[in-house]
Amino acid sequence: MKRASQYITNLFLRGLIGLALSLPYSARVRTMGWLVEKVVSPLAGYPKRIRANLAHVLPDLPESEIQRLCKAVPNNAGRTLIELYSGEDFVKRARKSPITGPGFAALEKARTDGRPVILVTGHFGNYDVSRAALIGKGHNMGALYRRMSNPYFNEHYVASISTIGTPMFEQGRKGMSQMVRHIKSGGVLGILTDLHAYGGERLEFFGKPAITSLVTAELALKFNAALIPVYAVRQKNGLDFEIVVQDEIPHSDAKTMTQAVNDGLEGLVRENMHQWFWIHRRWKNT
Repeated sequence: MKRASQYITNLFLRGLIGLALSLPYSARVRTMGWLVEKVVSPLAGYPKRIRANLAHVLPDLPESEIQRLCKAVPNNAGRTLIELYSGEDFVKRARKSPITGPGFAALEKARTDGRPVILVTGHFGNYDVSRAALIGKGHNMGALYRRMSNPYFNEHYVASISTIGTPMFEQGRKGMSQMVRHIKSGGVLGILTDLHAYGGERLEFFGKPAITSLVTAELALKFNAALIPVYAVRQKNGLDFEIVVQDEIPHSDAKTMTQAVNDGLEGLVRENMHQWFWIHRRWKNT
């Protein structure tokens, strides 16, 4: 029964993606944002989950802002999805994004020194903009990804994000082995770390306990890699981005370093509430 449901869901999403891809780039991004906001989100129960997350961490948020986020968050998610399926059109736009923030100098210095870099990011704005832009600037950048729970959707999703750049490392024993070799060779690795992580540590995010993976900090410590947070902030036109490279996280211990990453992301989310994926069950089992 679950397989049948996954198959139908994949057909539905593939249909929406195919419809959007038939349009010019700007129109397809806007259209997919609208479709996910108006069609997918209500069917999937996203507004209920967004409200639950906001009530958990920001109980005093005005109802008007909650209603805005229940629309704007799925819209951003829809835009992100179709951007990742847009191949060279997306890559060209991403590579035009200005790169700002104090961590960019540290990233460039690491390349000069041949030092590996762990770029930590999250489900904010569009998380693959930075990867596309930095590959365009000649950084040897790979990415660790988590297999989608829907196997039918996962197959074409991974194929699509691979067009943005390779290597790609699937979470698991084989992928971890490949990833370690990449880091040891002085490469740059991008990892998303803002999901609930089984076996992680109870750290704080928005003032509440959130189970968080320490892997990025542990890798940085083990291989003497620079740990640098990077995020792509969607601009007001809904199509372009500014890549913000936050300060390099000083090496100390894995918990302290990872909490610093959480704090940096929280600050950015508070400034751009609609751009973080409040759809996720971030505070599960805490």
